Amino acid sequence: MANNPVDQHVGSRVRLRRTLLGVTQQQLAAALGVTFQQVQKYEKGANRVGSSRLFDLSNILDVPVSYFFDEMSDQVKKHSPAKMLKNDDVNFAGEIEQDEPRVTRRETLELVRAYYKVKDPALRKRMLDTVRAIGVLSED
Repeated sequence: MANNPVDQHVGSRVRLRRTLLGVTQQQLAAALGVTFQQVQKYEKGANRVGSSRLFDLSNILDVPVSYFFDEMSDQVKKHSPAKMLKNDDVNFAGEIEQDEPRVTRRETLELVRAYYKVKDPALRKRMLDTVRAIGVLSED
């Protein structure tokens, strides 16, 4: 059976975040209490990440659980079990889904790495606010 694209997406987000933080597969495995081979399987989407493990990953990697589903393409979303059962009309939150550009460019990764090197959370918040303000000015 082929790996589900949703599981592959979640795994790629685990790998991206782990890499951004400079954490090895061995270090992540130790923090999760699994082998590094298991982390490899998660990152490739060969093994599904259960909800409790996803919760642990979000805490260890310091991201919300939703991070692992960010930037999922419409094509990948079609492979969720509910969508495959043709239950694609179900959306209880009434939210509008929008595709965002992927954050795989080198300059983006370097910016994020530099951001997380700043230890002071208040300074990081001010940096984020500044970048957001510049982004708004650049839209005009």
